Amino acid sequence: MTQSKPKTEQIKKEAIALRTEILRMLNKAGSGHPGGSLSMVEILLGLFDYALKYDPKNPEWEGRDRLILSKGHGCPALYAILALRGYFPLKELATLRKLGSRLQGHPQRGLPGVEIVSGSLGQGVSVAHGMALGERLNGKDTRIWCICGDGEMQEGQVWETAMSAAHYKLDHFHVIVDANGVQQNGPVKNVMNIEPLAQKWEAFGWKAFEIDGHDIELILGTYEKMMQVKGQPTVLIARTVKGKGVSFMAGNHKWHGVAPNDDELEKALAEVGKGI
Repeated sequence: MTQSKPKTEQIKKEAIALRTEILRMLNKAGSGHPGGSLSMVEILLGLFDYALKYDPKNPEWEGRDRLILSKGHGCPALYAILALRGYFPLKELATLRKLGSRLQGHPQRGLPGVEIVSGSLGQGVSVAHGMALGERLNGKDTRIWCICGDGEMQEGQVWETAMSAAHYKLDHFHVIVDANGVQQNGPVKNVMNIEPLAQKWEAFGWKAFEIDGHDIELILGTYEKMMQVKGQPTVLIARTVKGKGVSFMAGNHKWHGVAPNDDELEKALAEVGKGI
């Protein structure tokens, strides 16, 4: 756990390292989801470097906060940051999607740092809500952080959870929407428009924040504000770019679930290394 705000320049360097590991493991696996993994890099770094209570040497520590990755197909990003933070050896990233590996195409229990099996869109939010209720009943001050995709907002289950969490005033329950605007079949607004998203959450009784999801200073500041809210759950609409950092992936739905080949990896790593 980090008590004080980290330096943003350091996090920008970490973002390059994280995107590099994501691209390498996807290339090695020959399958996976680069777009939604690259879009949430700064969201994850803000959590692990500032907001989240955790201990990689004791991943089941009772006093830890819980991080639920509801958009489970983005797990390469989660795996990469868990490895970089010491939950398991970095070399294990090369086993992504291999037979017998702990790193499957969607998160599974058994890998340190993974709280639940996830990937069925919308269900992670419901599980996180149940955790938040349970921790309150147990008298704990545990925070539950849940990362969702904006395509998930098309699921009715999300809005049942939103209604209930506000009813129970779960102020230790925080949802982060990685709003990259693109889902598997094209722009979210064309598949099923979900806007105005922040206003919809507010209508259900949540305190909503909306920022550039790649601006690390804004992310850190907003996490701080979210943790200060009392009496209502909070949601962050983080506006991001799908495939952030790689020009030929950015905003392109064709890179939702396709791994880069060797030539594409070389080009992507050259761009990511510039930290664009």
